[in-house]
Amino acid sequence: MILFAGSNYYGWKVLMGNYSSAYVFESFYLSDPYAVLQMLAAGFMLQTDVLFGAVIVVLFYGLFAGRSFCSWVCPMNIVTDFAHWIRRKTGMNKVDMKIPVNRKLRYWILLLGILLSVITGVAAFEFVSPISMLHRGIIFGMGMGIAAVIIVLFFDLFVIRNGWCGHICPLGGFYSLIGKHSLIRVNHKKEKCTECNLCFAVCPERQVLSIINKKSGSILFGACNNCGRCIEVCDDNALKFGIIKKVK
Repeated sequence: MILFAGSNYYGWKVLMGNYSSAYVFESFYLSDPYAVLQMLAAGFMLQTDVLFGAVIVVLFYGLFAGRSFCSWVCPMNIVTDFAHWIRRKTGMNKVDMKIPVNRKLRYWILLLGILLSVITGVAAFEFVSPISMLHRGIIFGMGMGIAAVIIVLFFDLFVIRNGWCGHICPLGGFYSLIGKHSLIRVNHKKEKCTECNLCFAVCPERQVLSIINKKSGSILFGACNNCGRCIEVCDDNALKFGIIKKVK
């Protein structure tokens, strides 16, 4: 965000543009693959540089980084982390409204974004994305987009912990799919694990920790966003980043 803002306010030439398409060092583009899919579905003709930028991103996250975009790059973490901080400080972490929101909903929204792009002729999710609204708001000043950001904050705060990133966001679903077989993973060593379960307490996608206390190996679920929070709280050194390993 600092690099994006610097290009607008100070003329920095490091990262220009936005999260849909950014021009890096005035040399090459990095493009959001999901945004590119929507624009192609809507009937837009895109420059080769933009398409190549999407391929770079897909290869990077698909081969190496997994879903780490969600935890290390996406600006909505500013909002969702703040909601989690409030929950932790006020004791709200233990309270969720009993609203059945399936984690697979994000994949259906992902598909709906493509279909609506075909029907409407615009990049449907980009048109309403709180991610884009937050980016524009931080750099150019908040307008009506602040309403979408506040809705996400309240949803995570009062409805479901990690509600936006873990249940709704189609971009998170997209990176879960392309990063399912990435090489960099959180690895677990059962012999070092003392079953303190601190990793379960901090993980935003607890369902991915199914091998903890049971087997050694890698967290293989695409939904793991490689945030490293489990590694940070593990005093037993039973969890570390590394190359993917078989579960045994």
